[in-house]
Amino acid sequence: MWSPGITLAVAVRVVAQLRRDARTAAMLLLVPTLIVTLLWWMYSDQDPRVFSRLGPALLAIIPFIVMFLVASVTTLRERSSGTLERLLAMPMGKLDFLLGYLLAFAGVAAAQASMAVAVSVWLLDLQVAGPVWLLLVVAVGDAVLGTALGLFVSAYADSEFQAVQFMPLVVVPQILLCGLLVPRDQLPSVLGSLSDVLPLSYATDAMTALTAGADVAAPLADLAVVTAFALGVLVLGAATLRRRTA
Repeated sequence: MWSPGITLAVAVRVVAQLRRDARTAAMLLLVPTLIVTLLWWMYSDQDPRVFSRLGPALLAIIPFIVMFLVASVTTLRERSSGTLERLLAMPMGKLDFLLGYLLAFAGVAAAQASMAVAVSVWLLDLQVAGPVWLLLVVAVGDAVLGTALGLFVSAYADSEFQAVQFMPLVVVPQILLCGLLVPRDQLPSVLGSLSDVLPLSYATDAMTALTAGADVAAPLADLAVVTAFALGVLVLGAATLRRRTA
């Protein structure tokens, strides 16, 4: 049975681990901001409208990628080192473990997204017609989605190298079909249908709708899809999580 106290204890433990790993903490906090800044710099002397078009999508995609990688590798390291087995030998369920990780990384994602959104909107002049706070909420939701998927795929990897190999299978198709390169309504019908069932498409749609000034209900509906997908994946992750690497 799920225990909020145990979940919180796991989250505190994960945050403490991140604080001791300064390199990983710095990567989590700074990478999305640095990539968005690089994109702005590339197009600052050419066509600033490119940054306005791609910037919101990157605010959805980069936190998703970073948290996917960190969550999958970190969880696998727990299992391969035997730590997961020792933790689950205590009165802690798999869902406690995964929710603890999700809670800790959601906190990190909030700091990460706050920095990326603040720099994009107030320093790089990314035009946002909708409320900035909702842009932040969507960015955190995207990072949580990446965390949930990372936790899920870690159950099927036997090494950190294998965990990274899930990137081309799980992450790259979503990036290609989310509307970043070609608008989703201009994709071939089969790819358009596939795009409709991939959660990153809704994350990108939410960001684009916010910057375009659509009604708040539209990004909130997209965010609800992203959240539901993340929770579903987390439940599947709890059902498939293995105690040790085979």
